[in-house]
Amino acid sequence: MAAAKFDKKYKFTFGLWTIANPGRDPFGGPTREVVSPAQVCDVLGQAGAYGVNFHDNDLIPIDATPTEAEQIKKDFRRGLKDNGLVTPMATTNLFSDPVFKDGAFTSNNAAIRAYAIQKTMRAMELGAEFGAKIYVFWGGREGAESDATKDPVEAVKRFREAINFLCEYSISQNFGYRFAFEAKPNEPRGHMYFAVTGSYLALIPTLDHPDMCGVNPEFAHETMAGLNFVHHVAQAIEMKKLFHVDLNDQDMGRFDQDFRFGSSNYKAAFFLVKLLEDNGYNGPRHFDSHAYRQSDAKDVLHFAKGSMRTYEILAAKVKQWNADKQIQQLVSEINAKDNNLSRLTKKFSKANAKNLLAAPLDRVALAKARLPYEELDQLTLEVILGTR
Repeated sequence: MAAAKFDKKYKFTFGLWTIANPGRDPFGGPTREVVSPAQVCDVLGQAGAYGVNFHDNDLIPIDATPTEAEQIKKDFRRGLKDNGLVTPMATTNLFSDPVFKDGAFTSNNAAIRAYAIQKTMRAMELGAEFGAKIYVFWGGREGAESDATKDPVEAVKRFREAINFLCEYSISQNFGYRFAFEAKPNEPRGHMYFAVTGSYLALIPTLDHPDMCGVNPEFAHETMAGLNFVHHVAQAIEMKKLFHVDLNDQDMGRFDQDFRFGSSNYKAAFFLVKLLEDNGYNGPRHFDSHAYRQSDAKDVLHFAKGSMRTYEILAAKVKQWNADKQIQQLVSEINAKDNNLSRLTKKFSKANAKNLLAAPLDRVALAKARLPYEELDQLTLEVILGTR
């Protein structure tokens, strides 16, 4: 079967853990055969992806011997080459092994914190070996079930110290990494530190190297808490801190479902694509999701193709929305401009303050301004549904 064709400008990537997911969940064992990293490359090559990312132990099992590790890397390198794939991002698994049952960088045990940093250093070397330039940090076990067990102020300090150390290590080794932090409100911990993207955006300015640090928001994570993911990504874009983004889908108030992108929230997916495209995001569009547990290997291929196809469909819908004259007329009407007033409020000066106080602003008249939001939202829906 010939490989699918998708626009390389979107830099569609998948994690090794997404395609290799065997269909296991907390209530049942695997439903699919285990596949190797090289086999994942073959699937993604056939699907038409741009690249593949990995946690250290997705690629090399934590207990692999040096000989086994070298063979795995050799096979993976061949799989990348044969399928024309690259590795833009790497990360560390600091959540699966029992040693991290109570955290990694925020553990109460100094030796565990040291091991977490050591493991990350080695994983950074592995990522650099395959050309990764973005390094993601997801604190899967950084949290608590009871605040009696861990001081949250100390936890933040410990996390900052670890990141400062690893920034310096990256610089010393000339890895060229940009660090991207991924927030999540809960799961697997009862309560996670740095629960939302804004938590990391607040942390970054306190780091020793804030310029090399940004965020990697994931659609499912803010959505599972009932929040508007688009708004969190928008804040990251406005602060120039969107280094990477994880695309999937999620129903609010549920466990982390990691559905195929656009499979549930069509409207939210549309506005996310619009946000990324309108603001010129040029990083990888990474799919951190997995096929349904019921899927077989053939259906996993359709899952991968469908993820990318949905993004391209929505990107075309964004262009249609932006070019629609009726929609843009409404947008223009809603965004009432007054250049003179905008100049007054853009930056404080005594003169601007004096002129603003003297401005004849009639609240009654202003309240009567039309806001045709129902009409605009309906037209948006018609664009998404393909009836316009």
